Amino acid sequence: MKVVKLFVVAVIATSLFSCSQNAVTNKPLETELDSVSYAIGLDMAIKLKSNFSEVDKDLFIQGYRNGIDSTNVLLEQADLNKVISTYFTKRQQLENEKKFETVKKEGEDFLEANKSNEGVQVTDSGLQYIVMKEGNGAKPTTADRVKVHYHGTLIDGTVFDSSVDRGVPYDMNVTQVIQGWIEGLQLMPVGSKYKFFVPQQLAYGANPNPRGPIKPYAALVFEVELLEILK
Repeated sequence: MKVVKLFVVAVIATSLFSCSQNAVTNKPLETELDSVSYAIGLDMAIKLKSNFSEVDKDLFIQGYRNGIDSTNVLLEQADLNKVISTYFTKRQQLENEKKFETVKKEGEDFLEANKSNEGVQVTDSGLQYIVMKEGNGAKPTTADRVKVHYHGTLIDGTVFDSSVDRGVPYDMNVTQVIQGWIEGLQLMPVGSKYKFFVPQQLAYGANPNPRGPIKPYAALVFEVELLEILK
């Protein structure tokens, strides 16, 4: 949202400059206020140009003038932030998909090959799993809190998180994890150990922790042992 707010400020400042330049000739910078006014306009124009070069200048100016005059307005004020944020969110997603298309493709190829391996089962959502050990306890629901041991890796085997390595089980609500886990845990009777192969759309998708080792659109692998449903 910070980026969107900055963009909105840039739009306002640049539109002020754009709409007034036809009526006012170039002015010299004679006072401090002149200089700061010009500096703000120039700075915002540079930011807008570098972040939104595809702007339609005619509609840009039309929108400003409609707002100033309160006439012929094509969008409700309540919709403005939604229109802007939706566009830039989609644009960011497309840029990320292009940037990380190799990661996404590697995950898709891995899962396509993996589903034909012995013992691999595939759910309707695309989650793949192997039963390493079948327990005989109850299966958790989305209303439950559970205790597990897990070992998480990238598809190349790189470990990114492991309660097993730490030697301390992890407890959480069933719904407080990635979608692949939410679905997978409900397949497991207590005492089971499953290996999950999680497609990116059931993992972190475009939004993993930016400071962590998981890249956007990465498929993930987890070994999960369901120890207990907590009361």
